[in-house]
Amino acid sequence: MSHSLNASIFKAYDIRGIVDQTLTESAVHDIGRAFGQQVRQAGGHIVAIGRDGRLSGPRLIAALSTGIRAAGVNVLDIGMVATPMLYYAALKQAEGNGIMVTGSHNPPEYNGLKMMLAGAALYGPEIQALYQQIMRADWLPVTTTGETTKGDIADDYEARIVADIQLARPLKIVVDAGNGIPGAYGPKLYRALGCEVVELFCEVDGHFPNHHPDPAHPENLQDVIHALQTTDAEIGFAFDGDGDRLGVVTKDGQIIYPDRQLMLFASDVLSRNPGAQIIYDVKCSRKLAQHIEAQGGQPLMWKTGHSLVKAKLKETGAPLAGEMSGHIFFKERWYGFDDGLYAGARLLEILSRSADPSALLNALPNSTSTPELQICLAEGENVALIDALRAQAAFPSAQTIVTIDGLRVEYADGFGLIRASNTTPVAVLRFEADHDVALQRIQQEFRQALQTVQPDLPLPF
Repeated sequence: MSHSLNASIFKAYDIRGIVDQTLTESAVHDIGRAFGQQVRQAGGHIVAIGRDGRLSGPRLIAALSTGIRAAGVNVLDIGMVATPMLYYAALKQAEGNGIMVTGSHNPPEYNGLKMMLAGAALYGPEIQALYQQIMRADWLPVTTTGETTKGDIADDYEARIVADIQLARPLKIVVDAGNGIPGAYGPKLYRALGCEVVELFCEVDGHFPNHHPDPAHPENLQDVIHALQTTDAEIGFAFDGDGDRLGVVTKDGQIIYPDRQLMLFASDVLSRNPGAQIIYDVKCSRKLAQHIEAQGGQPLMWKTGHSLVKAKLKETGAPLAGEMSGHIFFKERWYGFDDGLYAGARLLEILSRSADPSALLNALPNSTSTPELQICLAEGENVALIDALRAQAAFPSAQTIVTIDGLRVEYADGFGLIRASNTTPVAVLRFEADHDVALQRIQQEFRQALQTVQPDLPLPF
């Protein structure tokens, strides 16, 4: 069935494409079969599968199930769930094997697959290996086709969180699900914890009629900000389309970006795990490492990408990790996968101890910074640009240059970052400094470095 397989859908951290164009039912069937075969080869017998609220979900998950079973592996189908609930089901009931059919925060015409094999997220070479396996039609003989069992993880997942989280007092919160799947589970979970919930766009609708389900962009948080202004709710949450990322807004409309959320989580985790390592990605604020050190922890900067951070978390045994994109990973009291619903519950636990949650959040260290800026390039050019910068560029006033993921150039009063995106052909930039003058100086140094290697490059700053 591999005739319609498009190589472009095999991304760095997952599989993603436009339904019926690059991502077809036959492709999803073959991916399921190849994954099922890998499960068998690893000694496994079962895969948990779930889907988000996208319109193409039911037919893609059917194709996926048929493919997995064709490899002689059983399927536990837990239906329409948030991505972290699928991870939970995989770890609890399916030997750590799971595939989530989700387009995350992509536009409605997209869908994709996030995969976990024997408790570890599939990424990079492992995802490419699936593609190669399908192209070779490298199939083992199967004596018995796998069977499907229908499962329901929702009550178990909610009960596990409610047993873990202790609120000092009930809070009133706004929850904006952007018509993504978290709307089906988030409000119910937070009410079970004792909160009063103002719901925005919590009806699951794969057309996403209100706004894009992506809390990383301020325009998608305006409804939360308005609801906080016009109700007596104390704090606002917004989720991405599949529930593995959390956006946070204070009563006065301030957006608390994930690197600052991580400061609060780090303080809390370090209070019980003194001296522990806390992992964060190269996009995060310099203030985060300073904050972790001030709390007696060990900051560890790592590459961007939820699968890469998960692997580092497993390798180091750190109790907490997080990314600027909003993926937060709790290993302490939880399972080390990214879970926006659980992160929200952990945040409520901390905020419930404060008489003024917004003041607590707004007091977290902050800097002058840019949002994520992008230089759009042709396929492969972003990697070549970073290589050229590494080889040729000079940053005369830099203190150190970190090269684990692109170039993060550290100064006494700020940093500049340029890295190649692993998902699209763009170079991503971010700048932060103690004040505007420093920010402009750092940007000027980057401008000169980029013009040295590619004089005609259109720069977004």
